[in-house]
Amino acid sequence: MKTGTSTRSSTEPEPPTHARLRLRAIWLSLVFGTVLLGVKFAAYLLTGSTAILSDAVESIVNVAASAFALYTVWLATQPADASHPYGHGKAESFSAGFEGGLILLAAAAILWEAVPVFWTPQPLPNLGLGLLLISGAGVVNLLLGGLLVRIGRQTGSIAVEADGHHLLSDSVTTAGVLVGLAIVRITGWIWVDPLIGVLVALNLLRVGVRLMSRAVATLMDQADPAVLDAIAGALSVIRRPELIEVHNLRSWRTGRVHHVDFHLTLPRFWDLEQAHRVEHDVTASVGAVLDADADVIIHLDPCVSDCCAYCDYDPCPVRVDAWAQRLEWNGERLAQPAAYQRRSGARKDGDGGQ
Repeated sequence: MKTGTSTRSSTEPEPPTHARLRLRAIWLSLVFGTVLLGVKFAAYLLTGSTAILSDAVESIVNVAASAFALYTVWLATQPADASHPYGHGKAESFSAGFEGGLILLAAAAILWEAVPVFWTPQPLPNLGLGLLLISGAGVVNLLLGGLLVRIGRQTGSIAVEADGHHLLSDSVTTAGVLVGLAIVRITGWIWVDPLIGVLVALNLLRVGVRLMSRAVATLMDQADPAVLDAIAGALSVIRRPELIEVHNLRSWRTGRVHHVDFHLTLPRFWDLEQAHRVEHDVTASVGAVLDADADVIIHLDPCVSDCCAYCDYDPCPVRVDAWAQRLEWNGERLAQPAAYQRRSGARKDGDGGQ
């Protein structure tokens, strides 16, 4: 959720509409997933198809992941407390990682079942009825997956979005199974059945690795260049001479909350009231560009004489050098230390080499 002209601290409770929406989405996924699991296993028992079994095994993952996601989504809605001052939002990343791990296990199980069938293929009875059952399941998964992805993005929930992507992947799996079994029915090539199972497993390996990679990146607070560039863009829009420099920009996400902190260099002769007004304006501008609630912390630095070369504030009663250049403000640049700190370090390195 964009914060507009203000930011909300992660210690405040989440909007009840978002919390309810996410919980309802997971409940919906759990209920429908359980029903579809029964439908797919019924289709497998009717046909004995390895391809349908692979689809059913993936549905087991759907149900288990939805059950775990239900708890983590509830936990993530709880406000920050003394034990978790940054809130509980990262619980959703555990859910996405858990789901990715289950998908990898499901892929391994499918390969274990499908590969031996290549050597001993069996006829597939009741194939028409089996195709009808999994067709209906695939359509439901497609619609439900799209709904969950939309709700996850709308509410900033990585767990709901991951569950939705998994359901969409499941619908793709079902489509592949339908195509493969249709070929079996038309041509009588029974070996296509285990081949589809193997292809399903390989696709699941791809999905599982992607989900786990995203979860690990979130848990490790991996920097997102797109987010840093968006923040830098917001700062560039309100840039004026008294905003001398921004440096040490950092951003990480915990569930619905985007945490941002950076250093802002201001004229050292300003009083506290002036600095506070600027800090408030800058905080609001940064919060307005984020797609989640923002918790922005700004460390105010007084300018030093080395700042004069890239400071065009005028008139300045403490200037010692003429203005020489305008620093570029982009995500990569603002994430670095202050320009005067880098120059001081370079001078020290040069002196040490003499």
